Amino acid sequence: MADDQSSVNSDKWCFAWFEAPPASDANAKAGLLLSSKWPAGGAIRIAFLDGTPEQIALVKRFAVEWTTNLANLNFSWVDDPAQSDVRITFRYSGSWSVIGTTCKSIAKDQPTMNFGWLTPGVQDTEARRVILHEFGHAIGLIHEHQRMDANGWNKPAVIADLSKPPNKWDAATIQHNMFDTYPANSIEGTTLDTSSIMMYPVPVSWRTDNKSAGLNTDLSPVDRTFIKKMYP
Repeated sequence: MADDQSSVNSDKWCFAWFEAPPASDANAKAGLLLSSKWPAGGAIRIAFLDGTPEQIALVKRFAVEWTTNLANLNFSWVDDPAQSDVRITFRYSGSWSVIGTTCKSIAKDQPTMNFGWLTPGVQDTEARRVILHEFGHAIGLIHEHQRMDANGWNKPAVIADLSKPPNKWDAATIQHNMFDTYPANSIEGTTLDTSSIMMYPVPVSWRTDNKSAGLNTDLSPVDRTFIKKMYP
């Protein structure tokens, strides 16, 4: 439950990696970073730097849900990392991804996406949730919770919880992934969608406005409509 503190402390959060936009007090109500958007109809070339056949198959199986009758993009799986845009590893702890076309600025021998939680025995529901979320970042989507009212965070509570296992984030990572907002003209999207796959659980204790959100495991109706609009 969103307001169950013991549950929240066990939730695994990803962190998004991108070139930060200029600082702003604006609380942009949107979900896609325009500077990191791919050309509609284009191919995103994806290579695996490591991983077992089972891990690789799992990623391919669920990632394409974004492009199956939704985003007009093509995930092209390539063998040579030097010819890739997105490079996936399973080597590091946690899960994270570069946002959108920011991957083009990363050295070809470096990963742009990591799946540290896709370990043997992972349940399909959890694997699907994580893969859809990270590929949401890869096609330009930001964390949905960063669209909540910036003045409504109980920052000491958020910092206390995300500093603990399993995340163990430092203060800079928490600031960047939880509290930083975006200039309104850098974002495209809809109003806040607490059912989005890009939304992480937010307990009432993290907010001063009594708002909260649960853990989502599927693309929401708004996710589907929005991504089709962004990549027609």
